[in-house]
Amino acid sequence: MIRVFYAVLLRDVTLAMRYRTDVLTALFFFLIVVSLFPLAIGAEKATLRLIAPGVIWVAALLASLLALERLFADDYADGSLEQMLLIPQPLVIIVLAKISAHWLLTGLPLTLIAPLIGLQYHLLPNEQWTMMLALVLGTPVLSLIGAIGAALTLGLRGGGVLVALLILPLYIPVLVYGAGAVAKAMAGVADISAYFELLGAFLILALVLSPWATAAALKVSSE
Repeated sequence: MIRVFYAVLLRDVTLAMRYRTDVLTALFFFLIVVSLFPLAIGAEKATLRLIAPGVIWVAALLASLLALERLFADDYADGSLEQMLLIPQPLVIIVLAKISAHWLLTGLPLTLIAPLIGLQYHLLPNEQWTMMLALVLGTPVLSLIGAIGAALTLGLRGGGVLVALLILPLYIPVLVYGAGAVAKAMAGVADISAYFELLGAFLILALVLSPWATAAALKVSSE
């Protein structure tokens, strides 16, 4: 099963590197959104610091959502998904590998460039690290939850809109606690470990439940 996991992960990453436009679209979208707010609101330091946690997290959420529609769509279109359903290995392992590839191509780049975005909003170094840690814990949850919506709407016309309607309400707790951790760090609160513990709990819960739910949704959508 480990070999299957790495084979699917490597396959998806390799295919994405061949078509870099899809990968760069989400990253550029994130950069454009977070860069437009200072231009629209102004360069006042206090205002930019106030809106920074919410803006960065909302932009990361939308960028992750942007890449979800193609998570299973290509495999569904070329028949690869049917072959994956027929192999003797558990479908859950394949689903987890594909979700991991999605996070490596979207969530991880957003997390790595977040400190540079923080400079634009005048965040201090400790606040930037807090934001990075919150994104490390939160962005995998976005990919895991989003995979369920992508599987449920597979093959449907207007699937991207349906994915947004299905999963955006489920993203709200991650958005609230992810942005809240950064906001509390900016307010000078010494102990913000509760926010990270909650994000970690969301991540564990999503890791346990999401691959199974996604696998079941894929079987239904492929019938």
